[in-house]
Amino acid sequence: MSSIPITVRGVELMKQELHRLKTVDRPTVINSISEARAQGDLSENAEYDAAKERQSFIEGRIQEIEGKLSNAQVIDPKLLDADGRVVFGATVELQDLGSGVSVVYQIVGEDEADIKENKISISSPIARALIGKFEGDVANFQAPGGAREYEVLAVRYE
Repeated sequence: MSSIPITVRGVELMKQELHRLKTVDRPTVINSISEARAQGDLSENAEYDAAKERQSFIEGRIQEIEGKLSNAQVIDPKLLDADGRVVFGATVELQDLGSGVSVVYQIVGEDEADIKENKISISSPIARALIGKFEGDVANFQAPGGAREYEVLAVRYE
C-alpha cells in the first residue's frame, strides 16, 4: 500500500477516533453482547444481532484507521517551503472568475476533506487543477456544474 498524505491535524483526529473506538465504543458493545446473550435463545435475539453487527463495524473501523495511520505520510503545512506554489497542505485564496466570489480552501487528504470547513481533498478536480500554481495563476477545471476558472489570489502554509 502506498503512503497516504495527511496533515498533522488529520492524524490527531484519526488518533482521537481510534482512542474512542478502543476505550469507549468497543467496551460498550462487548457489554451489550453479554447482556443480549444473557437473555437466552440467540437465534431470534434482535439485540444480540444488532450488537454483533455494531461490533463488526467497530472492529473494521479500528483496522481501517490503524492501516491508514501506519501508511500515513504526515505533512505539516507550517514547515512547507514551496516558494508560493500550491502544494498539499497549502491554504489557497481563490476568486471565481465567473462570479467574482472569493473562497479559501486548504488542500488536505481524502479522510480530512470537509467542504463545510473549507478543506478539499487532494484528489478533487479543483485541487488537482491548483497543484503547482502560483499567486496570479488561473486554474481551469471541470466541476459537476460545468467548466470553472479560478484565479489564485494568495497561497499560505498555515
